[in-house]
Amino acid sequence: MKKGNPWALIPFVVFLILFIGTGVITGDFYAFPVIVAITISSAVALAMNRKEPFTQKVDIFCRGAGNSNVMLMVVIFLLAGAFSEVAKGMGAVESAVNLALSFVPQNLIIVGLFIIACFISLSMGTSMGTIVALAPIGVGISEQTDFSLALVMGAIIGGSMFGDNLSFISDTTITAVRTQGTEMKDKFKVNFWIVLPAAIITGIILWAITFGETTQVEHLSYNWVSIVPYVLVIILALAGMNVFLVLASGITLAGAIGLTNGSYDIMTLLGKISEGMAGMYEMAFLAILIAGMVEIIKFNGGIDFLLQLATRRIKSKKGAEFSIAGLVGLTNLSTANNTISILIAGPLAKNIAEQYGIEPRKSASILDIFSCTIQGLLPYGAQFLVAASIAKISPVSILQYSFYPILIGICGICAILIGYPAKEKRTNKHEVTN
Repeated sequence: MKKGNPWALIPFVVFLILFIGTGVITGDFYAFPVIVAITISSAVALAMNRKEPFTQKVDIFCRGAGNSNVMLMVVIFLLAGAFSEVAKGMGAVESAVNLALSFVPQNLIIVGLFIIACFISLSMGTSMGTIVALAPIGVGISEQTDFSLALVMGAIIGGSMFGDNLSFISDTTITAVRTQGTEMKDKFKVNFWIVLPAAIITGIILWAITFGETTQVEHLSYNWVSIVPYVLVIILALAGMNVFLVLASGITLAGAIGLTNGSYDIMTLLGKISEGMAGMYEMAFLAILIAGMVEIIKFNGGIDFLLQLATRRIKSKKGAEFSIAGLVGLTNLSTANNTISILIAGPLAKNIAEQYGIEPRKSASILDIFSCTIQGLLPYGAQFLVAASIAKISPVSILQYSFYPILIGICGICAILIGYPAKEKRTNKHEVTN
């Protein structure tokens, strides 16, 4: 490893000043467009190291931005966005919510909301979409009962983070898998068994808090067929099918159902696919710009400096895993976005994992779990802000009911301490496109 250069990290500092500084001044951490902040930071990176010709620095930037893993991640983002939008447009979300509500006992409605949020977020791949779909229902339930709005929103946010952390089409999961070079199904299996106890304990806590309370929820109609694309995507992904084929199959089936039930004609279906892809443009370009900026920082010695700083007190594999957890957690605190935090911390985490023999499926799980832990506890995070605006309450009031994010962090720590999962004896041959 070559000698690190702390000055090479100036672009990171510029980004944090722009993002955090604007948030502190305006009170809105999303006031400054993140893609503009990254563009300015990338320009700073290109302006540094006067010893190198500018054209060479541009080549270095483009080499990082055009890395095959980054391009694959971008395409997966676009396909995931298309699937999510097509499925939503033909009624899959509405049917899934109504189906789940029809099975929830009246005395377990808050536990039911948490479980429904888990299922919807796992299917949709977005915590924000889950909150937008369920928060109005939660407000109505709160009005009919003595349950506080903060408790209801806390249950919904917790469930939404379940899917954000595990879904095969979640941008955080896709980013964690791609940056660590592992397979989606392998990461899912490791991650699932780590967070399952957290989900179970959260359900028990919510049951204990709301014991004895009942409410009447209107049972609306649903269509079993509309939910099939979600189920198909989960089954095919778990079976190990190439992620491109999984998402293409999901889009095709959701589109066919939409054409059959009258939700779409050909042109509106194509419009929905385009709309879904467009919704992922910012995340795709962020991935490209961040990768290019990180490549220049790496060339200038910034990544080596960070690696030396992060690993100088590490004396074991467990210490390295805690280092990755702390790295992504601090990045998430600064950016208030779990996907961006994984994009930034991912390359460094991969270096640490390779140096200390941490399997890619474990490092990807650590990145995703601890970024979602922090994201699920940020009153200035998008999830809290959206839920609070719908419920018309303070986002800080929800924090006391954020059981699931705290518990997945605890479970993640326990998994590191006990050495789960045990190292595989066989060598995994990771699919390049998964």
